[in-house]
Amino acid sequence: MDFSLSEEQVAFQDSVRRFAEQHLAKDALARAHDERFPWDVAKLMAENGLFGIMVPEADGGQGGTLFDAILAMEQIAYVCPRSADVLQAGNFGAFRTFAEYATPDQKKRFFEPLLRGETIAAVGMTEPDAGSALTDLKTTATRVQGGYVLNGGKVFTSNTEDANVFVIYCRFAPGVNGIGSVLLERGMEGFRLGQPSRYMNGETWCALYFDDVFVPEENLLLGEGGFRKQISGFNVERAGNTTRALALGEYCFRQAKAHAEQRKQFGRPLMEFQGLQWKFSEMRVALDSAQLLLYRAAVRAKGGLPDPQDVALAKYACNQAGWMCANESMQIMGGTGYSQDLLIEYCVRKTRGWMIAGGSLEMMKNRIAEGIFGRSFSQRPPK
Repeated sequence: MDFSLSEEQVAFQDSVRRFAEQHLAKDALARAHDERFPWDVAKLMAENGLFGIMVPEADGGQGGTLFDAILAMEQIAYVCPRSADVLQAGNFGAFRTFAEYATPDQKKRFFEPLLRGETIAAVGMTEPDAGSALTDLKTTATRVQGGYVLNGGKVFTSNTEDANVFVIYCRFAPGVNGIGSVLLERGMEGFRLGQPSRYMNGETWCALYFDDVFVPEENLLLGEGGFRKQISGFNVERAGNTTRALALGEYCFRQAKAHAEQRKQFGRPLMEFQGLQWKFSEMRVALDSAQLLLYRAAVRAKGGLPDPQDVALAKYACNQAGWMCANESMQIMGGTGYSQDLLIEYCVRKTRGWMIAGGSLEMMKNRIAEGIFGRSFSQRPPK
C-alpha cells in the first residue's frame, strides 16, 4: 500500500498551485466578500483545463479521475477559498450528472457552455417538506403530448441567481422508483425565482417555483426509475463539498501556524505555549486522518462514481475536521482571525454550512451505520 502520489500527480498538483498563485492569490480576500459569481475565474479555469477534469475527452473534458479533481480542488482552495466554489461548479454536482447521463443533444446544448465557463448549472433537490427525507419530494412531472408539465417548487438551491440551466428532481410516479429529473432553462414560461435569501456565509439563494411549466421531451434527463442514478452522481458533489471543507481547514491551519510563529505575547512566540501546541497537534491529526478517508473514497471510485459508504465516512470526517480547524485557528489568532481583514472568519462560516449541505452529519452517520450492519434503517415511524 503506497500512500505517496505518482510523479504525474505531483506535477499536476504543482501546475494547479502555480496557476492559483499566479491568477487567484492577489484578489482572494476581495473575491470572498463579493456577492457576484466570479465569472472571470470560471473562464480562466476553463481555458486552463480545470473544468471537466473527470469528463471523457470525447465530451470535451480532460479525461481525468475523481482523485485528479480532488487534488486540483485542494490546491485552488489553499490559495483562494472562494475560487474552490468555481471549481466545484465546473467539475462536481450537476456538472458530473450531465457528463454521466445527458444525451448527445443535451450535452451540445447545455454541457459545452458549462465546459467553457460561460454558465453554471444548479440542482433543485430540497423542498419545504423534503430535506433529508428527499424521497418525500412533491414536485411532479405529468406526461403530456411532447413532454411533461412540471408543478411544485424548491428551496435552498445554490447558484440560482447565476445558473441558466437547472437539474430539477421531480416525481413521475409514486414511490422512490417514480423519481427522476428534468432540465429547466431560465425564462421558461411558468418558471420563476423568488426573492433572494442570504446564507450565513454570504451566498444567496432563491426559491424556485414551477407553475405548469412545459418541459419538452428533449429536456428529460433521467425519467422514472432514475433516482438511484442521480444519487450516485450526487455522491460526486458530496466529494466536492468534502474536499472544500477539508481544504479550508488546512488553509486556516497554515495561516494560524504562521501567526503562532511570528506573534509574541509575554515575550514569547505563541507557538511556545503548550496550550496552543496541543491545538495544532489535534488539528494536524484531524486533517491528516480525514484526508486519508477522502483519498480512499476517490481512488476506490468505480467509473468515477464513489461508493456511498466511502463518501459518507469521508464527508463526516472532513466536515468535522474543516470546521474544527477553522474555528480553532480563529481562536488562536484572536481578533486578527475574527476580523474580515483575513479569510479565517470566512472559512469558519463556509465550513459550518457544509456540515448541513450535501447531506447533514446526522444523515452521514445514519448511512455509516447502515454500512456497518449491512442493512437499511428506516427513519419513518412504523406503519
